[in-house]
Amino acid sequence: LVTNGADNALRIWIFDGPTGEGRLLRFRMGHSAPLTKIRYYGQNGQQILSASQDGTLQSFSTIHEKFNKSLGHGLINKKRVKRKGLQNTMSVRLPPITKFAAEEARESDWDGIIACHQGKLSCSTWNYQRSTIGAYFLKPKELKKDDVTATAVDITSCGNFAVIGLSSGTVDVYNMQSGIHRGSFGKDQAHKGSVRGVAVDGLNQLTVTTGSEGLLKFWNFKSKILIQSMSLESSPNIMLLHRDSGILGLALDDFSISVLDIETRKVVREFSGHQGQINDMAFSPDGRWLISASMDCSIRTWDLPSGCLIDSFLLDSAPLNVTMSPTGDFLATSHVDHLGIYLWSNVSLYSVVSLRPLPTDYVPSVVMLPGTCQIQDVEFSEETIEPSDEMIEYDSPEQLNEQLVTLSLLPESRWKNLLNLDVIKKKNKPKEPPKVPKSAPFFIPTVPGLVPRYAVPEQNNDPQQSKVVNLGILAQKSDFCLKLEEGLVNNKYEAALNLLKELGPSGIETELRSLSPDCGGSVEVMQSFLKMIGMMLDRKRDFELAQAYLALFLKLHLKMLPSEPVLLEELTKLSSQVEENWIHLQSLFNQSLCVLNYIKSALL
Repeated sequence: LVTNGADNALRIWIFDGPTGEGRLLRFRMGHSAPLTKIRYYGQNGQQILSASQDGTLQSFSTIHEKFNKSLGHGLINKKRVKRKGLQNTMSVRLPPITKFAAEEARESDWDGIIACHQGKLSCSTWNYQRSTIGAYFLKPKELKKDDVTATAVDITSCGNFAVIGLSSGTVDVYNMQSGIHRGSFGKDQAHKGSVRGVAVDGLNQLTVTTGSEGLLKFWNFKSKILIQSMSLESSPNIMLLHRDSGILGLALDDFSISVLDIETRKVVREFSGHQGQINDMAFSPDGRWLISASMDCSIRTWDLPSGCLIDSFLLDSAPLNVTMSPTGDFLATSHVDHLGIYLWSNVSLYSVVSLRPLPTDYVPSVVMLPGTCQIQDVEFSEETIEPSDEMIEYDSPEQLNEQLVTLSLLPESRWKNLLNLDVIKKKNKPKEPPKVPKSAPFFIPTVPGLVPRYAVPEQNNDPQQSKVVNLGILAQKSDFCLKLEEGLVNNKYEAALNLLKELGPSGIETELRSLSPDCGGSVEVMQSFLKMIGMMLDRKRDFELAQAYLALFLKLHLKMLPSEPVLLEELTKLSSQVEENWIHLQSLFNQSLCVLNYIKSALL
């Protein structure tokens, strides 16, 4: 028997008892009310913690539904419920969770989740491993009224301390293991208005708090002393810290976003464009993207290094929460009056996506959330196909700028060993040539006489003749030589250079040897080759090939070059070109080395 109800659950019952009674076989359950907060839990990106208006805290797996689990409802007095055996626990249930913070560092030792509830002063602790509410309710002892509520929470990266901000402006620190109050920031209160956000850096050195009065304050975490206070342009709504990079994101009430560096404590980026209240923000794992969700039904992705908007799309329902996977593969969102969590895949991980800034007049497309209606499914599938046609593939030019020295795309094996070919051939030469076994004759010769004896074959003592034929000027000219001769006429050497690029090291050496008059070439062809090298140096393309080809040419023809005045004149021009290029490169290298040595040795 399969049943469903208003609790957003499917249950399967089996009737296999001795008297035919039924029992619960399996079930699948979600939240029965809209979500209030979602966050990824852990570093593997496989679990999402979600809090709902139904008062429950649940964990959903992005891998398989069998890993889902519910941490249950929060109870005001769990021991009293167990002692009296109350069946109706609605009267002792905690209000819905509005905000929570989680850290898995010490989850096996003590509670690793801290949550604040709607209209409550005390914050509850939860244990993810045991899937239950914790033993402590953290609140100041001197405050016992519920007119003061907890508005912001954070937990340190070590999992030892929880920082709680109250609507009265007080910010307190508690120990997660013992639940003991460990101090407060400021003398009486940290802020004059309600605390809108608290954050602790990754090394527990700095605490950042912001209040509704429009002040951002930096505190020493250990001594609780104020380090610096900054005034914001507008009252902040949300604060989010990326601990690895030290980047702080602030969503203000004027629908703008400010990004600060907590090391320099200066505003580094400002973004505007939302037309409604910003509900939530999320950083990408590498800290390059900031994703914001607003009541104008849009989700925007901002690129922090360039300071530009690179992605934006509209939804049919306003997003309330966004959270990015620690592995960067999924973005999870929750929406107004929706019970589920929606996962969006990161297209840039598996396909080519243009991340250029969007134009100012860009109109984002509306994406319908997936549902059970057949019409919605068809529209959603059509909209997912369209963006793929609009992708712009970037073709990199062969040379970015004419003034830049550009290398070729050939592998090093084509040019790096040109000067050492004789050594390589000598090493690869066999110690002795392979011997062909002598075939026995069909009729074995014998020496005539009374006693038959086999005739010993006569040994040939003549020296072995060379098989190398020197064709000299009778040799047929190669395509490379013909292209060089054409280059002397039209002053175009691209065809000759392309032929040389296709050859291996041995083929290149053979072609350069054949340029000399002794091997079928001529002085004019050698001059054309030197002009080709000069053309490569002028254009500053294929820089390493020009150096390697010129070095091999000088090695092969060094003895005959001084006797030809035409070749000496070309070599003089090449020498000045090579020296000019090398002086420019050497100055750039020295400048880079000086900067690197300064960074390595300076005390920053």
